[in-house]
Amino acid sequence: MPRYTVHVRGEWLAVPCRDAQLTVGWLGREAIRRYVKNKPDNGGFDSVDSVNFLVRRCKGLGLLDPEDTLELALEDNEFIEVVIEGDAMSPDFIPSQPEGVYLYSKYREPTKYIDIDGDNLTPEDLVNLGKGHYKIKLTQTAEKKVQKSREVIDSIIREKTVVYGITTGFGKFARTVIPINKLEELQFNLVRSHSSGVGKPLTPERCRMLLALRINVLAKGYSGISLETLQQVIEAFNASCLPYVPEKGTVGASGDLAPLSHLALGLIGEGKMWSPKSGWADAKYVLQAHGLKPVVLKPKEGLALINGTQMITSLGCEAVQRASAIARQADIVAALTLEVLKGTTKAFDTDIHAVRPHRGQIEVAFRFRSLLDSDHHPSEIAESHRFCDRVQDAYTLRCCPQVHGVVNDTIAFVKNIIATEINSATDNPMVFASRGETISGGNFHGEYPAKALDYLAIGVHELAAISERRIERLCNPSLSELPAFLVAEGGLNSGFMIAHCTAAALVSESKALCHPSSVDSLSTSAATEDHVSMGGWAARKSLRVIEHVEQVLAIELLAACQGIEFLRPLKTTTPLEKVYDLVRSVVRPWMKDRFMAPDIAAGHRLLLEEKVWEVASPYIEKYRLEHIPESRPISPTAFSLEFLHKKATKIPESDDL
Repeated sequence: MPRYTVHVRGEWLAVPCRDAQLTVGWLGREAIRRYVKNKPDNGGFDSVDSVNFLVRRCKGLGLLDPEDTLELALEDNEFIEVVIEGDAMSPDFIPSQPEGVYLYSKYREPTKYIDIDGDNLTPEDLVNLGKGHYKIKLTQTAEKKVQKSREVIDSIIREKTVVYGITTGFGKFARTVIPINKLEELQFNLVRSHSSGVGKPLTPERCRMLLALRINVLAKGYSGISLETLQQVIEAFNASCLPYVPEKGTVGASGDLAPLSHLALGLIGEGKMWSPKSGWADAKYVLQAHGLKPVVLKPKEGLALINGTQMITSLGCEAVQRASAIARQADIVAALTLEVLKGTTKAFDTDIHAVRPHRGQIEVAFRFRSLLDSDHHPSEIAESHRFCDRVQDAYTLRCCPQVHGVVNDTIAFVKNIIATEINSATDNPMVFASRGETISGGNFHGEYPAKALDYLAIGVHELAAISERRIERLCNPSLSELPAFLVAEGGLNSGFMIAHCTAAALVSESKALCHPSSVDSLSTSAATEDHVSMGGWAARKSLRVIEHVEQVLAIELLAACQGIEFLRPLKTTTPLEKVYDLVRSVVRPWMKDRFMAPDIAAGHRLLLEEKVWEVASPYIEKYRLEHIPESRPISPTAFSLEFLHKKATKIPESDDL
């Protein structure tokens, strides 16, 4: 018998259907009838038949024709939403789909797997798991480690040993011994009471990353979770059943308790859960629709699921990956601006940077040389001012290797800490099967990733700070020798006047966000947790700063390309012309004023998707291969040859250069 899960005014109802020839309209009416059945005021309706409503799929929010038969319109176990005419959306309403629903309606279940053993996950792996590119399976080695760890817990229960979090309460209640017959209830109570977060839920991508990272930590075999329970968690991940996890509520020690508790709450079939099939719905219905059962927690398993730094670290992985991407592309955008402002390449001379050999600085200078005027790819724009009387450029152009360079080095430092944290056991107590005992410690403290992500925000912000000053130079006719605000008929048209203001506003906002959250600590849990990291806020604000950097550089990218229009018919170098062509494929030149926000969004998308790097990096690497002696000192760096690992990238033939 087909069965449908229907959302009516915040409630989820299971509606069976004996006849598949019944219509969508019947399903909506039947759901409303069931909704009002137990309401003392009949749900506020005079009669069910008088109610006007629409019916739509939760997946994709597509409206359904009420006259279509259920057999033709729906699949068994599908999730449906009934929208009653005249209803106002309450402020606490959880939409059936998260923001960006158009992305999730395109979700395709992955067919490839990543083997998880708790020791070898990379930041790149985690980001790809978040994007839904892979499913997870445990290695045999990990399974054995998990089983041995669980045997220690079972032994503690049998012998009635007093161990924190297993046979005692938590935090201030650590000295309260719990009766054996209450140990499972203890774990459920832990998850329920600690699910106290607030704010918007994590996006599906971020929740996937959080869940995947917790699985990786459990696979290390120091948490005491049973293999059966861990396999259930993996099945939920592979079905993309993602609990409702509010983004706020963690102080970053003892781990990320609130967000991880919400994660566990969905897994035990309580609270809300999202899947591409259902949208937001009651967790028990989402699990049921995917043929899964709620987890039944055994002793220690609630604590195993919620104790660790995975919220900070998973968001930190995204931050590091996005920071790496925008830092690479910032060099390309700045090189294009230098061309438009008729700057010199002398400041990027190899010898200058060899005597101050910071790796990031050397790499950035090399990228500028590979993109700007040279025998390798000459620039008509550069040739046009070769004999001008300017001796040197402003700092925002001349000092890009020094400013951008330290950002690269900062990212490399932070990435190293995050990569270590990903594969670290952060539980308490830790279960050491080789010793047959548990030991209480402090690996849950989030100070490492918190400090690193505060540092990341401070470092990456400088890309926006210097970019905003370059935008000012592009827009200011006394500095650029271009039309004011990069538009013809100034006065009638305002051009990039307010786009520059937007960049300035973003930079100013980021200055406040760069204040380190990890310098703060508030004592919690009746002074048993008397120093905390505030790492959750460090992670979230680092992502906000990075987004601002992306947006400011998107504005600079558009402004630089607009500047090129006033230098035509002269051409820049081949790689920078390719960047110009890329931008013009999504944003046309400004002949007169028009709605600018969509163009900035389009430029931001190019940077987010690393399209600017994709078109320029083959030329950078081609230049590197032909100048091996000068690039050799930095070949071991994390960011020097990354593109070679991307099979899709092709080196241009020499005649393209």
